[in-house]
Amino acid sequence: MKEVILSADGDSMVYLVPEVVANDLGNYCTYFCDKWMKTSPHAKKYKIKNVYCYNEADFIDYLNEYVFPEKKSVFVKNLGWTDFGRNLPVEYKDHPYFNF
Repeated sequence: MKEVILSADGDSMVYLVPEVVANDLGNYCTYFCDKWMKTSPHAKKYKIKNVYCYNEADFIDYLNEYVFPEKKSVFVKNLGWTDFGRNLPVEYKDHPYFNF
C-alpha cells in the first residue's frame, strides 16, 4: 500500500491505495473517469441529467468495490486546499497526485 493525493477541485486528500494504483495513478483515474463511467452499469448512480458527478471518494469506492476488494484503500488525511497540488506540504511533494 502506498499514499496518493486526490482532489476534486477542493481540498487535497491523502489515501492509502494498492501500490500498483499509486505507481500508475493517472491511468487508473483516467480509466475510472473516461471508460468505467461511460460503460459500467454500476456508474449510473453518478449520472445526473446527462452529466456525471463524482469525486475522489467515489474513485476510492470504485477501487474498493470493483478493482481491489481484497486490498481496501483508506482515507489518511485532509491536507486542505493546496491549489491543485501546487502548495503541498514538503513531506507530500513527491506523492502521486490527481485532481478529478
